[in-house]
Amino acid sequence: MNPGREKNIRVSVHTREALGYLFAVLCLVWVFHNIRAEDFLTHLKGVDSRWLVLAIMCDVISYVIQGLRWQQLLRPINPISLVSATQAIYVGLFTNEVLPLRVGELVRGYLAARWLSCSIVSVVPSIAIERLFDGIWLAVGIGLTAIFVPLPHELQKAADVLGGIILLATGLFVWVVLRKRPDPSGNTTKLRSGGGFVEPVLCGLRATGRTSGFYFAFVLSLAFLGVQALSFWLVMWAYGMRFSFWIGLVVLLILHLGTAIPNAPANVGSYQFFVVAGLSLFGVEKAYAAVFSVLVFIVLTIPIWAVGFFALSRSGTTLMAIRRDLKPSPVVAKAGR
Repeated sequence: MNPGREKNIRVSVHTREALGYLFAVLCLVWVFHNIRAEDFLTHLKGVDSRWLVLAIMCDVISYVIQGLRWQQLLRPINPISLVSATQAIYVGLFTNEVLPLRVGELVRGYLAARWLSCSIVSVVPSIAIERLFDGIWLAVGIGLTAIFVPLPHELQKAADVLGGIILLATGLFVWVVLRKRPDPSGNTTKLRSGGGFVEPVLCGLRATGRTSGFYFAFVLSLAFLGVQALSFWLVMWAYGMRFSFWIGLVVLLILHLGTAIPNAPANVGSYQFFVVAGLSLFGVEKAYAAVFSVLVFIVLTIPIWAVGFFALSRSGTTLMAIRRDLKPSPVVAKAGR
């Protein structure tokens, strides 16, 4: 890679990291302004740990569902076990908890490519399709929510933008899948080569979109979101918020939409901000909501730390080694733009 270009990429990444940390600090200042330590002790006093255990179990199950979904989408390359797919996902989640800008997606793609003996470019289509599925269900969920719950104008605008992006992305994906291949001799084995970027990705999207596993993965995406919403709602019940499941789903959708842009590690700051903002729509007092935002963050993050660290320790590599292997990759250069 050209040294000047590499320097510009590095500066761009550092700038985005700095902006992410600044945003996190501003969010935390707003969330915890005028909140006393006594508020934490008071509001946490009646937490029911039994609901928390159920919430953690559902959270783990949701990522197993994601592992099953990814397993279906990786079939055009090579079969991968559910355990390996879930392990790679947890390593990626753990990476997102300790590093900014959500580079965990790249890390899990690296692990899958390593285990499948293919290039990381080959794995990119499966991750892109996952994000498309998540975006579709998120847009559908927010659209249905707006029918029953009056959403703030800014949130409605953000949802409209998301819907437009998802509609465009879906249209492009359908075009890629249905268009005739320019090179009839090409096949999925081309995915295993390391040369090029655009054509292997398009080839992968086309191959994956024409499998039965593609439709099963789409259904699993709804199950993934539903179980995550159940986990979030169970923490609400443990805290004493006796809201319906649908209100918990609404707050989670707002949280997902608000944290869609990569920022600080583990989305610290933005996570708490959007939880409080979502609960405020239902008349929850700010101090009460702020303490809950800390509780739900800790409860749903600790399993990721624990399982993710274990998954990384069993992967046969380290984050430092992965970073070293990815550094010269042209895919990293493109992702850093």
